[in-house]
Amino acid sequence: MAGIRVSGLASGLPPNLVDQVIEAERLPVKAMQDKKTVVEDKVKLVTDLETKVSDINKNLGAVVGMKGFADKKFNSGFPDIVNGTVDPEVAESGEWNLEVIQLAGKPSVVTNGFPDKDATTMGVGYIKFDTAEGEKEVYIKEDNSTLEKIAESINQAGVGVRATVINDRSNKEDSYKLEIAGLKTGDDNEVKFPTVYMLDGDRDLEFVGQNAAKNAKFKLDGHEFETADNKVSDLIPGVVLDLKQAKEGQPIRLNITENYEVISGKVKSFVDSYNAALGFIQTQSKLTPGKDGKERLGPLGGDSMLRMTESRLRTIIQDPQLTESKFNRVIELGVEFNRNGTLNFNQEKFTKIVTADPMAVVRFLKGDGLKTGFITSMKQKLGAIVDPQTGVVTSRKKSYQDNIAQMDKRIEQKERNLTKREEQLRNQFAKMEEAMSKMQSQSASAGLGGK
Repeated sequence: MAGIRVSGLASGLPPNLVDQVIEAERLPVKAMQDKKTVVEDKVKLVTDLETKVSDINKNLGAVVGMKGFADKKFNSGFPDIVNGTVDPEVAESGEWNLEVIQLAGKPSVVTNGFPDKDATTMGVGYIKFDTAEGEKEVYIKEDNSTLEKIAESINQAGVGVRATVINDRSNKEDSYKLEIAGLKTGDDNEVKFPTVYMLDGDRDLEFVGQNAAKNAKFKLDGHEFETADNKVSDLIPGVVLDLKQAKEGQPIRLNITENYEVISGKVKSFVDSYNAALGFIQTQSKLTPGKDGKERLGPLGGDSMLRMTESRLRTIIQDPQLTESKFNRVIELGVEFNRNGTLNFNQEKFTKIVTADPMAVVRFLKGDGLKTGFITSMKQKLGAIVDPQTGVVTSRKKSYQDNIAQMDKRIEQKERNLTKREEQLRNQFAKMEEAMSKMQSQSASAGLGGK
């Protein structure tokens, strides 16, 4: 009972006697809690190792795709004339010559000039448009007949064109003009521009210039083509070309190559991740001075799980790969062993090899994608370490977690027992205190009566 306290006044016992007894009986619980903390620390360490091993596959696993290296780049001799973006899963390496003869253009008209955009009125009436859905009319009232309001009315009407007020400073007095343009480029998207019926305005609104819709025209390797847009996606597989300027008579060299910088970066990330996992194991297996000055292994030192993990990591590098490539081991590609067993990446050597024979490197890394190839073999060996069901590291982590769960149950049971034990002791000492108090009271009364 939490409300019962032992005063110790009658019995002469210490007031905190029950607390002392319970504290003494709680020592085994504290020992279990300390042991649980040690196991929890091991779970954190094993989880860290699990993450480090899983990271080994992250970058190298994405080096190759369906058609060779997954990282490619688009190069243009004059990117201000034509540029592009590449889909590495679809595009293949190659070279082309492209000459931009004409850019695609939208159909447009422009009006005569006005001194302002928001004061001079054009009168009342309507502007008629011929659209794919038939004739449409935009009605103009007196209070919305300025250039700015007319543009706003056209844009809100949804007639397949966009109106813009432009300040053309070539004419200082009447610089404001209204341009109406189609929404799409290409001669299939020609627009028949409007007929204006306006009366009683400050000035007349007239169309004084017109541009027809145009296709983009270009030559690819000497063959001429036309497209409706300046973004061309069906010319070179996996590439979207962006035509920026017309330069007739100036062929531009385009090519798609492996992005060796990114590829090398992924191989280096593989080496760094491998070293991080191996370095973790080496740290746990190394004797280091403790707080008491004695040398000890890390918390996981001596665990067979570490030895098995290290052995499987080393086989990733050492085992030969039976592929159609002339390369058999990854150490032939610039991945080298250091004296302490970690790896070093010779980027210069790798770049030289992959530039000379990229497909040989791809065949070594990819194999058949099912049973052979360095990446396939690596994934299998890593799976034996961190597979959620059977991996040696994952299994050890689960074992520790099960151990913690069992200790939690024992600690919880022991705490319940101690709570009952404390309640019993407080009841017992309370009754004893009450009995001693009565005895002392009776003794005192008897003494007074004798006098």
